[in-house]
Amino acid sequence: MQQGKTIGQLNIGDRASIRKQITERDVLRFAETTGDKNPLHLDKIHAQQTIFGERIAHGMLTASLISAVLGMKLPGPGNIYLSQTLKFKAPVKFGDIIEAEVEVVEKIPERNRVRLQTTCRNQDGTVVLEGEAVVIPQK
Repeated sequence: MQQGKTIGQLNIGDRASIRKQITERDVLRFAETTGDKNPLHLDKIHAQQTIFGERIAHGMLTASLISAVLGMKLPGPGNIYLSQTLKFKAPVKFGDIIEAEVEVVEKIPERNRVRLQTTCRNQDGTVVLEGEAVVIPQK
């Protein structure tokens, strides 16, 4: 099994990302898995009456892409995800292609912790989500 990077292998400015198109199927499966069946995400008629004018993806579905980057790319498998702050900046629409990116912004060697800036952008470059994560990298 692939192992993630240790704190010694990480550098300030290291980045990794993934891209995913958010489909109606993704939103329906996320709603079923989590139980969040808010009509904003599922009901076309209801969603047309909102400020968005259409159905949008769950914010936490978008945020979960950050988890995929942290768990699979940087620092990678074996790290422990301690915390995450999130600011939802713009809606994610069905069909949007989201790039979730993490960047190492601080290393705390005495505690074996790494702080990362987390950002999700759509295909137009619009930031839809931003925040910070703290992880314990592989020893």
